[in-house]
Amino acid sequence: MSSGSNQGSEKLSLAQGVKLHTQVSAARCYQCGKCTAGCPLSEEMDFPPSVIMRMLQAGSAELEEKVLRSLSIWLCLSCEMCATRCPMEVDIPRVMDYLRSRSLELGMVNPRAKNIVAFHRAFIDSVGATGRLYEIGLVAGYKARSFHLLQDLLVAPVMLSKGKLKPFPHLIKGRSAIARIIVKTDRCKENES
Repeated sequence: MSSGSNQGSEKLSLAQGVKLHTQVSAARCYQCGKCTAGCPLSEEMDFPPSVIMRMLQAGSAELEEKVLRSLSIWLCLSCEMCATRCPMEVDIPRVMDYLRSRSLELGMVNPRAKNIVAFHRAFIDSVGATGRLYEIGLVAGYKARSFHLLQDLLVAPVMLSKGKLKPFPHLIKGRSAIARIIVKTDRCKENES
């Protein structure tokens, strides 16, 4: 599996794509395992962070596809515990972000990550529309994408009554600039693939 092209003819490995787009070299990882030991979700992942890094280093098409189809890249919280613990200062959250982007672009998202992707898109759409997070818009967007329409239905009235959810969004100045940034970022991702 290639992850892009270099001057139109040479195919880049996934690790080369990571390096090109994030300036993070998978080759710097020497497999100490500190990232995995500190990761709060490593036990839930199909491949913990150190294994993802090793799979990138190996560079085989089969392993690259496994990385892009993994649930691990979607479970990463970007909490930066791994990067903080890494003696080589490998920015694994940045790598995971790129891997999620490639997985989406190539249509290789793990089916178990469907709700995570729905939440991500709802979040981006909410910020793009209002300039900041609008919780009710986020919830509505997530429910429409995930079809979990009745989940947590009884919580909303309590949150509204306590003022935890605002019925109307707070629109910031310059929200059109934020929307343009989001559109431009999406366009850049499309052009990379």
